[in-house]
Amino acid sequence: MSASPAPGPVRTRRVVGAGVELAVHERGEAGLPTVLLVHGYPDDHAVWDEVAALLERDFHIVAYDVRGAGASTKPRGRAFYTFDLLMRDMTAVLDAVSPDEKVHLVGHDWGSIQAWEAVTTMPERFASFTSMSGPCLDHVAHWVRSSLTSADPAAHLRALGQAARSWYIAVFQTPVLPELSWSGRSGEMIGKVLRRLEGASPDLEAGRYGVDLYRANMLPRLTRPNERRTDVPTQVIVPTGDRYVSPHTVGGLQKWVPDLKLRPVAARHWIPRTHPALVARFVREHIAEVTGGELGAGERRELRRARVGAGRRAFEGDLVVVTGAGSGIGRATALAFTERGATVIAADRDLETARRTAELAGLVGAEKEGPVAHAVAVDVSDAAAMEEFAATVRREHGVPDVVVNNAGIGMAGAFLDHTAEDWRRILDVNLWGVVHGSLLFGRQMAERGTGGHIVNTASAAAFTPSRSMSAYATSKAAVLMLSECMRADLAHLGIGVSAICPGIVDTNITRTSHFVGRSRSEELKTQLKAARAYGLRGYGPEKVAERILTAVRRDRALQPVTPEAHLSYALSRLSPGLMRLAARIDPTG
Repeated sequence: MSASPAPGPVRTRRVVGAGVELAVHERGEAGLPTVLLVHGYPDDHAVWDEVAALLERDFHIVAYDVRGAGASTKPRGRAFYTFDLLMRDMTAVLDAVSPDEKVHLVGHDWGSIQAWEAVTTMPERFASFTSMSGPCLDHVAHWVRSSLTSADPAAHLRALGQAARSWYIAVFQTPVLPELSWSGRSGEMIGKVLRRLEGASPDLEAGRYGVDLYRANMLPRLTRPNERRTDVPTQVIVPTGDRYVSPHTVGGLQKWVPDLKLRPVAARHWIPRTHPALVARFVREHIAEVTGGELGAGERRELRRARVGAGRRAFEGDLVVVTGAGSGIGRATALAFTERGATVIAADRDLETARRTAELAGLVGAEKEGPVAHAVAVDVSDAAAMEEFAATVRREHGVPDVVVNNAGIGMAGAFLDHTAEDWRRILDVNLWGVVHGSLLFGRQMAERGTGGHIVNTASAAAFTPSRSMSAYATSKAAVLMLSECMRADLAHLGIGVSAICPGIVDTNITRTSHFVGRSRSEELKTQLKAARAYGLRGYGPEKVAERILTAVRRDRALQPVTPEAHLSYALSRLSPGLMRLAARIDPTG
């Protein structure tokens, strides 16, 4: 959670709504564009304090306590909490704070549910809408019906999963019990649990009175949904760890909202409290895009990527960094990503080969505006060079969505023929290159807050011991274990990690591998022999690239590629003794 700037003075006034007085809290200059923040249940306007402090320099920020919460009037009874009255309240606030200009609407939880009602019934009052953790009830009802009537069993499970998350809605329909649960020690206990698990600061009185929001509106809308459409530019921030609102409920939303962006975040329900800097940034970016304001290259790319539209390719708008992109698997991977709409940073020690990859990428992504690939020379084993590389990528292009740590070298020969320098060389490239790329770009992804994916190219040698590949196999086994540890550690940040284990693939690594303990002439002969054998195998790098894309798309932890890689992995699990016996064979002899 980022530290907020010192908040400016808050001006509070009373606005008469539909038979109630509403406490309206303002900050920032009144002449600036107005951002209206609507809180959810069981909160009051204070849930927005950190977000408001981050936005008040550039906007006129308005947050009001909805009826039943905070310092506003608290009528008792479901008849006082219908959508009709809530909309009349919001209209009164709009007339008071921005009578002549459209406002930018932001809602969370029940505030977002109310906001959906507003942008679908009085869209002329709003310039933009940001929703989080509170869908339109009508849209959800249509989504549930569509899911339950689908022929896809997974759709049924998604709908049932949302029903399980919504258990409390049924409880809130009962008389008296919900109000009692928010009173006395029981209410204090609920507050402590929500603070500890969710980072929330619930208003216990809002908990008691706000129950009627559910009683007055849930069942009528969920059982008799309306057709709700809006042309207000809308972004939905989707906390993927939300315990109450499934991320799947945005499915099919573009049918009702043609100008739509979806921005998934690795967070839980109370995102205004736990990730205020991220929420403020998303709101600022959305407003800037809608109003033609200034945006950086990375921000523009992220917004394009978030836009929902027909025909969008799997990696449309993604920024992908590929190391070792000058040839082989790296080049094939760069081309595969660009063919599917990504912009690629093709990095290699050899700038000319990286440039050739960028040229080829321009051909497969020719229909895209602007360059589809950028060539960069970098040595992944050089920590300082990699730091400069990562900083340049962020400055000029933004934070990558996918990083493929692919650069590597080959080495073979008897263990006793390897020198300490041989070990340093292969570990510097094969292991430290992966560490550098993962650390530097992983930190960028974590700071951005919207997740990403890191792919580390290991090898079937990672689980296939061989007497002639001690250094190489060790470096790749380390990459595999590093990937497993990273995956466990970064999951809560929404960063996926995949280890790719290709097997015998026809690339130029056989022509550049170092065969220790041999004269230069003998080494050349062995390289040619290996290259011939790999060529006869006929498994091209393009097939590996396709598996890499699949691993990213499906968030696979481990991806053996060739048939022999799959077989070796299975045998390493089922019969390690057999693998040890096979390791005594020297394939380079």
